[in-house]
Amino acid sequence: MQPRSPLAAIQLFHKELMAVRRDLHANPEMGFQEVRTSGIVAGALAALGIEVHRGIGKTGVVGVIKGQRTDSGKMIGLRADMDALPIHEENAAQYCSTVPGMMHACGHDGHTTILLGTAKYLMQNRNFNGTAILIFQPAEEGLGGAKAMVEDGLFERFPCDAIYALHNWPALPAGVIGINPGPMMAASDKFEITIQGHGGHGAHPYQTIDPIVVAANMVTALQTIVSRNVHPLEAAVLSFGHIHAGAATAASVIPGQAKLVGTVRTFSDEVQKVVEARMRALIESIAQGYGASAEFNYLRNYPATINTASCADFVADVATDLFGADRVVRNLTPSMGSEDFSFMLKKVPGAYFRLGQGGAEDGRFLHNPKFDFNDDVIPAGSATFAALVERSMPL
Repeated sequence: MQPRSPLAAIQLFHKELMAVRRDLHANPEMGFQEVRTSGIVAGALAALGIEVHRGIGKTGVVGVIKGQRTDSGKMIGLRADMDALPIHEENAAQYCSTVPGMMHACGHDGHTTILLGTAKYLMQNRNFNGTAILIFQPAEEGLGGAKAMVEDGLFERFPCDAIYALHNWPALPAGVIGINPGPMMAASDKFEITIQGHGGHGAHPYQTIDPIVVAANMVTALQTIVSRNVHPLEAAVLSFGHIHAGAATAASVIPGQAKLVGTVRTFSDEVQKVVEARMRALIESIAQGYGASAEFNYLRNYPATINTASCADFVADVATDLFGADRVVRNLTPSMGSEDFSFMLKKVPGAYFRLGQGGAEDGRFLHNPKFDFNDDVIPAGSATFAALVERSMPL
């Protein structure tokens, strides 16, 4: 008798997975604080008889599943993120967040559940020759949990030949897989500009060096970098997210200092270098032109998430076999958002793909207080992960 396909087999315990996902949703935890979540993950893996390693990257968990044979020597990694966001949930479901000001607004509860579903299927069947490494990562949301796991020896202890990760995507219909063979997510950089002028009375601006005027000119000038220094076929974003100077109660006081904070997003190292260099030059010259001084700090946070072309094509081929060509988008438009899976892809070949979940038509985008993971797509995500293991390491 032919064994069930991964999708059909996982659908048999779909309700069990839904219950896990909703429990995780009701009990969110922030980055590097996923104590309960990692405990549930470790307990679920151990109950299946899977070898469990805890504390990699602080609260990270790794499960090791050996196939029916392991003489291929191959090792394939699958990654899911576990952390929540500091957002107050505005949904009304019975399983809503029980923690005020915190919720799973990015679907990491669903990603964790999907990988647990993959674990159960792989352990039940072990229809592969090699070793599957299941990586449950903490702190994706801005804290670099992937980097922490890598620096904690993840790939020295588990030398993967390739690694794969997924992320739900409201802009794609439920169950559709989206990928492309190059950039998927942008590098995320943060900058801070502190302008030092000379404060004074608002009625006597000629006695001051007004940092607000300097800041206004910097905001305008820096917006020309992308349009005038970056090739039009390349992509870059420079945005200000915070400006502070003076006090709202002091309308007649010109402050001595102004601070600007923002982000830069790029896909290429060369474009990233150009943007940073042009920012530095403009900031210095504008400040000097007004008789002020400026301190410029540029922090490179997450690198760009760039798929290995062969691994991306492999994901698309596997998904096509599972769901049909009409359910796979092979040239998905990259996002200017960022993802710390990029740190893993810097070390190991692999691919990051989207799992459509719908919801964008209702305004339920990622990081929205009304976001909720679509439980209907759990089997599709788990089956894709499982098929990647089986096809990468056939018996």
